Amino acid sequence: MKTRDKILLSSLELFNERGERNVTTNHIAAHLAISPGNLYYHFRNKSDIIYEIFLEYEKLVDFYLDIPEDRSMTLEDMTFYLESVFDGLWSYRFFHRDLEYLLDSDQRLRRDYRDFTNRCLAAISRIFEKLAEAGIIEAQPEDLRAAMSLNVWLVITNWMAYLKTAHASEDSANPTLDELKQGIYQVLTLEIPYLMADYREQVMALREKYRPSLPG
Repeated sequence: MKTRDKILLSSLELFNERGERNVTTNHIAAHLAISPGNLYYHFRNKSDIIYEIFLEYEKLVDFYLDIPEDRSMTLEDMTFYLESVFDGLWSYRFFHRDLEYLLDSDQRLRRDYRDFTNRCLAAISRIFEKLAEAGIIEAQPEDLRAAMSLNVWLVITNWMAYLKTAHASEDSANPTLDELKQGIYQVLTLEIPYLMADYREQVMALREKYRPSLPG
């Protein structure tokens, strides 16, 4: 593996474990047993590292949300999209933990994240449209589909923050992957009013697999 790739991989690991604000370029260099000068040969500063990590995350999510247009959508497809997106969220969890701060710190990131969000919203809307074409949910007018897509996006991108703030115990400071995927329960809950009768039982059973352990 090239040094540049090792820097990105180790930075992601440290950011996820400790939080981006608690990791310096010196920490990254020490973790890799390289000199700070070697790190700066590949990246000018930590912001450049974070931006490159975001580009990798962006490509991953774009790949996950590649929607087949040559066949009908299935419940297995829907499950794959949800599982994959939450897997990606877990792998790059530092990003959504400190999203507002990171976007305020780098105009490139703010610009690209806005475009990324719009692409994700369009993909989610298309998924809803394909689910309706497959007879899994009712067809919705475009404005309702857009609102539903935004609600799904808000659940996905804010579920980490909910887990960190809704519990009083210190254990919640580092949610697990299983806890993160409990957000799928909330996403499927948004679909309940629109489920077709033939699929309601299957979706409700799928939803139950992700039921969260709520505080209190």
